Amino acid sequence: MPKLMAIKSSPSPKSLFLTFTLLSLLSLFIFFFFFTFPANDPTISLSHNALPSLQNSIKVYVANLPRSLNYGLLENYWASNHPDSRIPTDPDHEISTTHFSKSTKYPPYAENPLIKQYSAEYWIMGDLETPEKLRTGSFAKRVFDINEADVVFVPFFATLSAEMELGSGSGAFRKKAGNGDYLRQKEVVDFVRNTDAWKRSGGRDHVFVLTDPVAMWHFKAEIAPAILLVVDFGGWYRLDTKSTNGNSSDMIGHTQVSLLKDVIVPYTNLLPRLLLSDNQKRHALLYFKGAKHRHRGGLVREKLWDLLVNEPGIVMEEGFPNATGREQSIKGMRSSEFCLHPAGDTPTSCRLFDAIQSLCIPVIVSDNIELPFEGMVDYSTFSVFVAVSDALRPNWLVAHLRSFSEKRRAEFRQNMAKVQPVFVYDNGYPGGIGPIPPDGAVNHIWKKLYAYCRSAERGSYDRGANSVLPPMAEPGSYDWGVNSVLPA
Repeated sequence: MPKLMAIKSSPSPKSLFLTFTLLSLLSLFIFFFFFTFPANDPTISLSHNALPSLQNSIKVYVANLPRSLNYGLLENYWASNHPDSRIPTDPDHEISTTHFSKSTKYPPYAENPLIKQYSAEYWIMGDLETPEKLRTGSFAKRVFDINEADVVFVPFFATLSAEMELGSGSGAFRKKAGNGDYLRQKEVVDFVRNTDAWKRSGGRDHVFVLTDPVAMWHFKAEIAPAILLVVDFGGWYRLDTKSTNGNSSDMIGHTQVSLLKDVIVPYTNLLPRLLLSDNQKRHALLYFKGAKHRHRGGLVREKLWDLLVNEPGIVMEEGFPNATGREQSIKGMRSSEFCLHPAGDTPTSCRLFDAIQSLCIPVIVSDNIELPFEGMVDYSTFSVFVAVSDALRPNWLVAHLRSFSEKRRAEFRQNMAKVQPVFVYDNGYPGGIGPIPPDGAVNHIWKKLYAYCRSAERGSYDRGANSVLPPMAEPGSYDWGVNSVLPA
């Protein structure tokens, strides 16, 4: 029987190269399949710092304030038979049928546009009040042990409280005597500052919703260490010339806010969403509806008005989107290519978010503006930013807007349609009690707070296993940033 000889052959260089190439391609496939996101949307950033994975969550403890300071305050609002003195027609106090059943645990929020535009406090609270089993899409986990919490949410409807006082026409807003809002503010501050949670952190882990620039007006210095949810910093930086005696101590302070600790949140849109599929031919170039005369930063608006009011294709209307004004605004924004967004008494307004919901390309005239969810949303993909000096040059703005091709305008609108849900609070459930949209405004706020709490720049103050808040500072000494030092 012939002897078989085993021949051990070495692989050829060609086969080694093919094997190595196949293994490399397989490794790359596995890496991209399991460890990367889909292709980045140009309008929404998916960075880990901006939008943490939903396997994480921010743990929120709700301070045990009396119901009279939130939903009970709404009950008082609806029970009142006094229309808002600041507007000609108050939709909430016209006829009794607008009132809700007294047995309702979660009353609807105000429809009065002066108040509704600041309704973030209501929708955030609604998410926290929703039964946990229904909160599968929320990035916040409500906890009932203070030691487990990342933040302490203070459930005071500060905006509603302030607006009720302003709408009463009593003229007592800046006074203490006869001012129901002042008494409520004092009750909130006395309560939270006497809790162990506040004393332990100095209030730096407490969250207040102050979307109205005058919310908590009497106690802004006392709550300055806390995390403030604000629509912009304009209401804090303006000097209040209507102070009771002209003394600077009675003016709104501007050193209590900082991007290092506070979160810019959207106004609530007052106009309905227009779907991209329903968009129609737009006949006007630029639209603006609002008051012509404003103060300080808003003086630019008056100059722009005079430059633009007689230009062909430009629509400049006085008014506010309530009653018939609302229908005019819907028509104006949906039939115009661009919507003008100059500063008013504060740098931003609900007009910007109405424009986004109307797919009207925002023209933001500002040299320095902070917008909600920057770092998450790329505004440059659907907005036009214009320096004040350029906007005030005769004929410059109109020529600039006309230079955008139809294709570019269509791209702006396509990108805008993608981010429309990001700026919406309403979850579609009565009283706001129900699952929130994972891509909506409330969840983006929670993620911003989460990023703040987890930021390595915040130090290592130990308030529990999950906390990374900064060390305690002596009153008046903690520096939040270049433009912000806590008052003594």
